[in-house]
Amino acid sequence: MASPKNAGRPDKALLPLDDVTIVSIDSWMASPSAGAILADMGAKVIKVEPLRGDPMRNNMRPPKLPEPLKGYDYQFDVDNRGKRSISVDLEAPDGAAIVHRLCETADVFMCNLLVHRQAKFGLDPASLLEINPRIVHATLTGYGTTGPEAWRPGYDVTAFFGRSGIYDAMREGPDGPVPMARPAQGDHTTGLSMVGAILAGLRLAERTGEGQIVETSLYETAVWTQATDYAVTAMDRAPLPPRARHNMIIATANRFPCGDGKWVVLNMPEDAAFGKLCRLIGKEEWLDDERFGDIRGRFRNMPEIVDGIDEALSAKGRDEWGEIFDANGIIWGPVLALHEVAEDPQAEALGMFPPIEHPEMGPYRSVAMPMKFKTAEVGPRSPAPLLGEHTDEILSETGMTEEQITQLRSAGIIR
Repeated sequence: MASPKNAGRPDKALLPLDDVTIVSIDSWMASPSAGAILADMGAKVIKVEPLRGDPMRNNMRPPKLPEPLKGYDYQFDVDNRGKRSISVDLEAPDGAAIVHRLCETADVFMCNLLVHRQAKFGLDPASLLEINPRIVHATLTGYGTTGPEAWRPGYDVTAFFGRSGIYDAMREGPDGPVPMARPAQGDHTTGLSMVGAILAGLRLAERTGEGQIVETSLYETAVWTQATDYAVTAMDRAPLPPRARHNMIIATANRFPCGDGKWVVLNMPEDAAFGKLCRLIGKEEWLDDERFGDIRGRFRNMPEIVDGIDEALSAKGRDEWGEIFDANGIIWGPVLALHEVAEDPQAEALGMFPPIEHPEMGPYRSVAMPMKFKTAEVGPRSPAPLLGEHTDEILSETGMTEEQITQLRSAGIIR
């Protein structure tokens, strides 16, 4: 890392990581999403891809768009924007040597390679720290790098949602169906863990002058997201009670349908809010009903309460109830569909869908990372690269001649 620039002077042109170079070998969404956030912060991220490319390329649902916006891989873009791509065959005799050369001057090497794959290509921590003693070596895996299942590949639906207990905890009863997460929810959450680990590793490397080894996994991150449950479950080892709507503990912390078929979520301390809610929805008679006189009584009679609130809320639509709740201090939230969030005025005010200018496609909306800096304009800087788009440029920066690059291409080592 270079010495501080403009120290002590706020400058929005100065980005948090604009003096950091990162070499990444990763695919799909978890680790690449971390690289996208680091690129948004100004890091120079070199994405090393196999000759056939990251398998995430052109793998997901194409958007329903008119020309000329059709045909672009927006889902690959969101996790790979702002990077440069070099395409290398690691299996070739001199393939891994190219990555070693890139790592000689890099600040960070990040990957989602399993341990045996790192060792195979000389990309394990010991090998890279010998090449560059100050590098931060960061690994993201499904199940960690130690233990009896460190060998096991993992996706977010298997390692994050399934193995961690999240899917089971989301079922409405022990015999209910297992839900299915939307794409990359666990990947992007774990990507944030990777970002935190890398930033802390850079800080330690800066303070000690020594390289660092950091890691995270889908499994560990998922368990952390459920830490509130595990704070108890890790002690008593008992199954969780179901969280079906008719089995909730607190009457004023539940989700309810409204008259237009849209839903709201309420979340309030019950003693303070139950009476207020009863008056607002026309259930004043509950206030004198001994069955509902305290939390225990309401829990025992929760099915009747839930059915009664459902009936009351059916009289108006979600947004109309929202205005009533806001006017009376009820803590609530709408259950928005994804397309509604994309048009939400609050999302617009927060800049959650920033524009990117593509040289051929024109402007399109991306998704902002969930961090802001008052003195730096972080965010998407450029579209995702084409496969191997910057191969020659990157190799030239390492000191390779045009002749050497041509020889590598002729040998099928680079694309």
